[in-house]
Amino acid sequence: MKVRFWGVRGSIPSPGPATQKYGGNTSCIELRVGPDNRIIIIDAGSGIRTLGNSIMANDLPKGPIKAEIFLSHTHWDHIMGYPFFTPIYIPGTQLKVHGPMSFEDDPLEEVVGGQMKYRYFPINLGELASEVEYVRLKEDPDIDLGDGLHLSTKLLNHPISSLGYRFEYDGHVVCTCYDTEPFRNLFITDPDHPDYDEAMALEGDEVAVEQNLAVEQFFAGADLLICDSQYTDAEYSARINWGHTTMEYAIAAANRAGVKKLAMFHHDPDRTDDSLDELAKIYCEPGKFGDTEVFFAREGMEVEF
Repeated sequence: MKVRFWGVRGSIPSPGPATQKYGGNTSCIELRVGPDNRIIIIDAGSGIRTLGNSIMANDLPKGPIKAEIFLSHTHWDHIMGYPFFTPIYIPGTQLKVHGPMSFEDDPLEEVVGGQMKYRYFPINLGELASEVEYVRLKEDPDIDLGDGLHLSTKLLNHPISSLGYRFEYDGHVVCTCYDTEPFRNLFITDPDHPDYDEAMALEGDEVAVEQNLAVEQFFAGADLLICDSQYTDAEYSARINWGHTTMEYAIAAANRAGVKKLAMFHHDPDRTDDSLDELAKIYCEPGKFGDTEVFFAREGMEVEF
């Protein structure tokens, strides 16, 4: 298994001189699996455009392109690069697009491919030369993807349905856990509040603890965890319910779960290279926060097992 990062930024692309080192493209990860170099793509943010160019240059000469895209969710920063993924315009390309749904009545094809209408884009979805299949996913602990590759999915805590992915092949595990933030009690917990209900408050605490433990169990023992780490603890208080995790929480959870490598991911669009370098001095010092190797994901970075 080999992982390559093509987009590591969150919310909106942020290209420019201040983001050249870590990259300004939004989420896109390439996973190559097995002797046939099977192409798995996680998210179709703006980074998928350069991934598509690489596939055209290196894979197409060997034969028709066959690839699988797994969308964590359908917020625009995670699908905006799809119309610019060149292989979808090439006859013979076979593509499977997997992902969760945000609204029961809207098929995945409409949500993702709906960007490709003349009011937004010069090419209509129906004009693609490739063969594209859309597959709706829900939380599932055991999905056989064939050829020894297994997938588990986990619902995360985000304003719309968002899935974490756990890919297992030949004894190795690569896991994604974004966009998400820790579950918390949504009921009133102040006993002096006129609407306080003790039973509901206690139940809310129990559910939050249970769900956070379930997420940690989901990525337990992973060789590589790619985790939402958009904020610091100090920044998070003003951004609760935005659906993103703090660096401190991600590191602590990865250590508790026995994760070997943690790639902190989904960098804030205002986070510059210099600020990420300074944060790396705090959070990425070997052994400072436990046994997990911690680093900030960068465009072009590769991790191989």
